[in-house]
Amino acid sequence: MAVHAHPDDESSKGAATSAKYVAEGAEVLVVSCTGGERGDILNPNLAGDPHVLRDLTEVRRGEMAAAAAALGVQHRWLGFVDSGLPEGDPLPPLPEGCFALEEVDTAAAALVRVIREFRPHVVTTYDENGGYPHPDHIMCHKVSVAAFEGAADLARFPGGEPWQPLKLYYNGGFSRERLEIFHRAILAEGGESPFGEWLANRSERAERRVDARVRCEEHFEARDRALLSHATQIDPAGFFFRVPRQQQAELWPTEEFELARSAVETSVPETDLFAGVRELLGGTGA
Repeated sequence: MAVHAHPDDESSKGAATSAKYVAEGAEVLVVSCTGGERGDILNPNLAGDPHVLRDLTEVRRGEMAAAAAALGVQHRWLGFVDSGLPEGDPLPPLPEGCFALEEVDTAAAALVRVIREFRPHVVTTYDENGGYPHPDHIMCHKVSVAAFEGAADLARFPGGEPWQPLKLYYNGGFSRERLEIFHRAILAEGGESPFGEWLANRSERAERRVDARVRCEEHFEARDRALLSHATQIDPAGFFFRVPRQQQAELWPTEEFELARSAVETSVPETDLFAGVRELLGGTGA
């Protein structure tokens, strides 16, 4: 189960890993905590599009369905409302009724219901910083951890059959090392790298621990199709696609994860999110 804040996050974080496990026979469920209703239109080709402006919520639901089909994953909406990304100094208050202002256990109870229905062995989500400090990403972390820890606790979350997932991972996101490798490759070929500013902004930021590197280069094409499905959010000429797919596969064929919780014996570094789980299941898992 991959728990994300908005539609499109599932395609930019761990998507090729999701597609890999689906191809291997695992059941993979993506949970979107919000509908992305307050997301900006980031694709300049759709700026001012009347259909998008009229009904962004419905457009993003259609995009999510297409992305799920591209990855082969199942999908559930958790049903909360996008908080938007506040900007300014001082920051404006978050909108009333948004996901980031929910009580953690209230939101976690909704995720617990999904966990008890789907019964995943492995859960992925964001670290305590949200991967980046979007209020919905940070809330997604809090809710995911609370649900992981409480899904087997009927006293805390009544209703349904209790279930305890065995492993919890944080998505690795865009590591500085990966960006540096892509940055140098583009410059070496005389191109203009979109990663220079990113690297400068991340120069003071500590790198997260990497506990698992999952080889998934054969599924980069599915990842890219999923990304492009989110047409309101992804510019087809943007930085996601500045490094040719074959070159990405040669330079960085993995996606990275940080092991946050494990109820099974395992040793790091791992190459498989089901390490320690397969031995218990005798199969591919979920």
